[in-house]
Amino acid sequence: MPKDYYNILGVGKGATDDEIKKAYRKLAHQHHPDKSGGDEAKFKEVNEAYQVLSDKEKRTQYDQYGQTFEQAQSQGGFSGFEGFRDFSSYAEGFDFNFGGGQQGGFSDIFGDIFEQAGFGRGARGGRSRRRYRGEDIQVDAEITFKEMAEGVEKEIELYKRVKCPRCAGEGVEPGSKKVECPKCQGEGEIRTARRTILGTFQQTSVCPECQGEGKIPEKKCKKCGGDGRTREYEKIKIKIPAGIKDGQTIRLENMGEAGEKGGEAGDLYVNVHVISDKRFERDGDDIHSETEISFSQAALGDKISVETIGGEVKLKIPAGTQSGEIFRLKGHGVKHLSRFGHGDQYVRIQVVTPRNLTREEKEIFEKLKS
Repeated sequence: MPKDYYNILGVGKGATDDEIKKAYRKLAHQHHPDKSGGDEAKFKEVNEAYQVLSDKEKRTQYDQYGQTFEQAQSQGGFSGFEGFRDFSSYAEGFDFNFGGGQQGGFSDIFGDIFEQAGFGRGARGGRSRRRYRGEDIQVDAEITFKEMAEGVEKEIELYKRVKCPRCAGEGVEPGSKKVECPKCQGEGEIRTARRTILGTFQQTSVCPECQGEGKIPEKKCKKCGGDGRTREYEKIKIKIPAGIKDGQTIRLENMGEAGEKGGEAGDLYVNVHVISDKRFERDGDDIHSETEISFSQAALGDKISVETIGGEVKLKIPAGTQSGEIFRLKGHGVKHLSRFGHGDQYVRIQVVTPRNLTREEKEIFEKLKS
């Protein structure tokens, strides 16, 4: 069956660029192989779909030719096309010469697709590999119920790939420069050709020496060995807003691992876990609590101190209050995360029946009984 990239991302054919990007980020985060419960196959499929639909020209080609490619492959029309659709990881390009030395049609289409998939033309007409984005990182942060209510700044320490401070991520020893790759003569690719019954089949692969750049360091950076990244401990401050819910995730853009050879850094995802508090129970942005009063306070009324997430406040108990009655403290709940204001606190009254009465107390209750 042909792959439906729109269906993979869960968007319609008329989806905007923003809708496609939003759908991709959600699914990529959900299926990331470094995440607990991630699915590498699904992640690659989502990434493949995004690589096509996020590029205007590539999307147009897919809408126009995608089904034809799929059908031709399934019918055996093209030999050696397995893995063609995996644009994100397939490192080889294809050109076709159907006799007579004239290239066009299919060769143009495939050339464009692979160029847009990360193999842009180099300075000498070859293709150069793009600088790949760094990996995303996911961590957990634990906060107290009080910190959830007030907001807090946490500092975490990560051991991750960072941009090499010696060469600024370029992989070149300071004072040196990049020179033409001797293996591919600056083309960034290695070409091999073979003959088939359909004509000459030319296979293009990324140069293993320069990784598609067409240039290599004259002298590799002594600190990173030419990779442009080193592993270091890095302290990162995370601002956790008041009102965040247990299990919510905060995304810190470009705070993940550094990209290869100066590429964009990945993102940091912080999963927040709120430690429960036996005094309070959260319901949306409202807080529920319980407090005890004596029989006499319930009968005669009183003003008592009640614990809230912001400290103690006074609550008026009217005479004749029954056990189980609930009183509302307006604005003493959790801060609304996406708008102004706070929720409320609801206090349930528990009237305590006295035990081990003294003789005097028993006489008083006997009089009340009669």
